Amino acid sequence: MNRHDPIRRGLLLATAAALATTLAACTSAPKAPETQPPIVFVHGNGDTAGLWQTTIWRFESNGWPRERLHAIDLPYPSARDADDKPQEGRTSAAEHAQFLAAEVDKVLKATGARRVVLFANSRGGYAVRNYIASGGGRDKVSHAILGGTPNHGVWANPGFRPTNEFNGAGPVLTALNNQGGAGIEITPGVRWMTIRSDGNDVYAQPDGVYIGARGVPTNVTAAGPELKGAENVVIAGIDHRETSYGPKAFAAAHRFITGQPPATTTVVPQGSVVLDGKVSGLGLANEPGKGDYANNLPLAGATVEVYRTNARTGERAGPALHRKVVGADGRWGPFTTDNQATLEFVVAAPGYATTHIYRSAFARSSDWVFLRATRVAAADRDAPAVVELRRPRGYFALPRDQITLDDKSPPAGIPAGVASVASAKVRLTDATPRPVVGEFNGERIVGRSWPTADNHVVQLELHD
Repeated sequence: MNRHDPIRRGLLLATAAALATTLAACTSAPKAPETQPPIVFVHGNGDTAGLWQTTIWRFESNGWPRERLHAIDLPYPSARDADDKPQEGRTSAAEHAQFLAAEVDKVLKATGARRVVLFANSRGGYAVRNYIASGGGRDKVSHAILGGTPNHGVWANPGFRPTNEFNGAGPVLTALNNQGGAGIEITPGVRWMTIRSDGNDVYAQPDGVYIGARGVPTNVTAAGPELKGAENVVIAGIDHRETSYGPKAFAAAHRFITGQPPATTTVVPQGSVVLDGKVSGLGLANEPGKGDYANNLPLAGATVEVYRTNARTGERAGPALHRKVVGADGRWGPFTTDNQATLEFVVAAPGYATTHIYRSAFARSSDWVFLRATRVAAADRDAPAVVELRRPRGYFALPRDQITLDDKSPPAGIPAGVASVASAKVRLTDATPRPVVGEFNGERIVGRSWPTADNHVVQLELHD
């Protein structure tokens, strides 16, 4: 045996050397890129984080962990009339980007990731661009996806609201579209994609009709959301919000992030469903003629009740299954149900109408079921009862969509042509409670009317 020891020792030494080389290579070699990086979703002007609910469901249905999907909720979500002048209940472009920066840092800390993906709708894209260009985001973002962002303005006219954020000739967009003073429209080091409609985006139109200036050229075209240097995706027929919240936009985003199309663009159901979200309200503007403004501040002290309803009649199937007085964080849940339950959410708070929000069944759990207490609109106060059909994640378009409200198809108030409205109302001639049915492209919601005189607001809200 001794005569073989030198050979054995040689083999052991060779094996050890090879193992050391392998370990060194593993230590110095770059790690494989994350296939499911954290995604931070950024809503648009006047909106809430809740609009990303179905997009988050689609990412989850393709294997994304819930803890790596985060939607921000800007406390004051609307842009100022003039970006350089403070305005009650509104944010500047810089404030928007600063809020996003803080949220990204929270996500990076929570996940341990080095970079995030940013996916923004409309005005949210301005915050993304500002944050990456000058707010420290360049080294913290791998991909930036801008759906329907008016990157060259909703209008481009130095004489009309000259310092407004949405003016393509104004200071905010002029700076973003000339980074370094050379007409560079993207910040290098980040992968960029834009998603736009081929002509159905209400905020990318050549005529000023949709900004209250019919017949006045906006100097903007359907290609306004595109950016030089980005991958610019065009999807036929989609509207302004569908550039981010629709299934086709999701498919484009998934492919851009992973290099592969999604396994499915539908939502894969779960058996047991846990729901939660935030309750917010409306601010009272002090400026004459300004009326209420949307905010995403927690509405502490509001009471939320949840009822299961009869899917055919909208009637409550029993007592409230959940009741909570909202605390300082605004959270109204959690509430556990199943994926077949149609629901009525009732929000009550001092200074507001009792707000009834009817929803079709939730296919999956969600922390993004956001509820807003509201008031009876001045134009509706003389009606015995009013029911509104709401589509938060898109607009209604005729003749593209099949829409019915209380047996009226299409409902009054939805113009043909460019998709430009996200809600429709029916004014009932009788205050007696009864079923009211809303349908949109296959999704059906049955609610109940409630008397306006008793300070009730009724909404049928589409998942879509």
